[in-house]
Amino acid sequence: MAKGKNKDEGVEILEDPNAIVEKANEFFSSKRNKVMVFGIGGILALAIVGFAAYNYYITNQNRTAQEELFQAQFYFDADSLGLALNGDGNSYGFLEIMDEFPGTKAANLSSFYAGASYLKLGDFEGAIRNLKKFSSDDYLLQGRAYSLIGDAYMEMDDFTNAIDFYNQAADYKENESFTPIYLKKLAIAQEQNANLTGAVATYDKIVKEYPASPQIHDAKKQKARLEALAQ
Repeated sequence: MAKGKNKDEGVEILEDPNAIVEKANEFFSSKRNKVMVFGIGGILALAIVGFAAYNYYITNQNRTAQEELFQAQFYFDADSLGLALNGDGNSYGFLEIMDEFPGTKAANLSSFYAGASYLKLGDFEGAIRNLKKFSSDDYLLQGRAYSLIGDAYMEMDDFTNAIDFYNQAADYKENESFTPIYLKKLAIAQEQNANLTGAVATYDKIVKEYPASPQIHDAKKQKARLEALAQ
C-alpha cells in the first residue's frame, strides 16, 4: 500500500501546481535544506562572476597583445628577426608576447612567428619548440606550421620526423593550393630516407589527385626517375 501511495503523490505533483508549491515549502522549511540550497546558489553566483571577470580580463589582454603583435609582425616582414623575436625596447617581440599574454590568440600566433623566425635564423630546435606550441583550426596556418616543423627536421637530417610532419601537413584539411606542395616535400623526405616506393606513391598522388597543380610536371618527372631507380 505504501508503494501505491507514493505513486499517487507523484501524479498529484505533476497535475496540481499547488502540490508543487507545498512540496517546495516543505523542502525549504528544513534548515539543513536551506543551507544547502543557498550554499549551492552562492557557489554558482561566484562561478558566474568569476567567468565574467575572466572573460573581461582575457578580452583586455587580447586587445593589448594584438597591438604589440602588430609591430612584431612588421619587423618579421622586414626580416628584422632579432627585433621581431625580442622587441625594440618600446614594443614587445614575439617571445615577450608569449610570456606576458599567455592564453591569448596573439600569444598563440606569436609562437608560430617565433618558430618561423628561428627557422630563418638556422636555430632548428628553437623553431620546432615554438611551432609545436602553436595550434589553430585554420587550414593555412596549421598546415603551414606542420610543414615548417618538417623543414626544421629536414635541416637536421632527421628524415623520419620530417616525414611525420609533412604527412600531417598534407593530411590537414586537404586543398588544391597547398596540399601538393606538402606532398612534394614529403616525397623528397621519403627519398632521402631511402623509401623510394613511398616517394613514388606520393608523387603519384599529386599526379592523380591534383592534376591542375603547378607541381604536376615535376611530380611526373620525379616519379618516372624514381621508378627507373627502383627497377
